[in-house]
Amino acid sequence: MCAVIGAILQKPSQADWEEIQKVFLESSIRGLHATGASFLLHWNEGITTFIEPVSAEKFIQIHLNKPVENFLNADGNLYMIGHCRYSTSDLEYNQPIYNNKYSVVHNGVVSQEMPEKWKDLYGYECFTKNDSELILKCITASKSPLEEFPDSSMAVVELHENKKLRFYRNGKRPIYINRTPSGYIMTSTEDIALRSKIIPMPVRMNTYMTVGSDLVIDAKRIRLSNPDLQNA
Repeated sequence: MCAVIGAILQKPSQADWEEIQKVFLESSIRGLHATGASFLLHWNEGITTFIEPVSAEKFIQIHLNKPVENFLNADGNLYMIGHCRYSTSDLEYNQPIYNNKYSVVHNGVVSQEMPEKWKDLYGYECFTKNDSELILKCITASKSPLEEFPDSSMAVVELHENKKLRFYRNGKRPIYINRTPSGYIMTSTEDIALRSKIIPMPVRMNTYMTVGSDLVIDAKRIRLSNPDLQNA
């Protein structure tokens, strides 16, 4: 079990930033062993990622306990994804999983096969033993993770270098979108949102939801026959 987080906010205030920190803290109920976040920052090109083998509370103290201006893009907006993880074996290969164009946070299981078999089975050469890397490889190849891995369990938020967030789920994992005065926040569960004092709406399964700096959401439905086990 783990938590995924996403945020795209126009000209956020310090109060908005404190709300994001609250989401991290509330999300830690789904993962206390490692925390990470990726941003599009004004002081660095491309995607900047911070990952620590610590709880969200300590992660905030190390990386996020600064004024909101430190985490904004040159356009004044916040583009961010985050992850909280419980470790079932070790603390290697924590999320986000990223390259120079995309960063991905994922709750679920893509493959039960051993990592040394992934290239033969899926065609992707991976450099970690975290099966979430298969999603990163898939989107880098401009393919559809929902269709490439129909038997997986998947709730995902992607950060793209072109100032877009894309989020989606299949029927085996939940994800919620939460509207705020400044933009949108994505949470793993309804309870996390409610405890963070934001209003959740379930994301429809098998639907790619993409939002950019204009806060307009583009929805693309994928026709798959898998059942919705979340009843959302």
